[in-house]
Amino acid sequence: MSRNLTPRWYSPAEVAVLLGFGISKVKMKIATGELRSIKDGKYRRILPEWVDDYIRQQVKRQEVA
Repeated sequence: MSRNLTPRWYSPAEVAVLLGFGISKVKMKIATGELRSIKDGKYRRILPEWVDDYIRQQVKRQEVA
């Protein structure tokens, strides 16, 4: 039996694919605090809702400008 599992969190590389960014841009967004992440051992992880929050923030910035 196979099930499609929904990821509970993403790596920076997966977020780059989701957002259409390069990995270095995602890492920069993490370093500047624009994109929230946590460190799990030696790996960086990003919750799906944090990706959604980042997108919402970008939309708000565009609406204000």
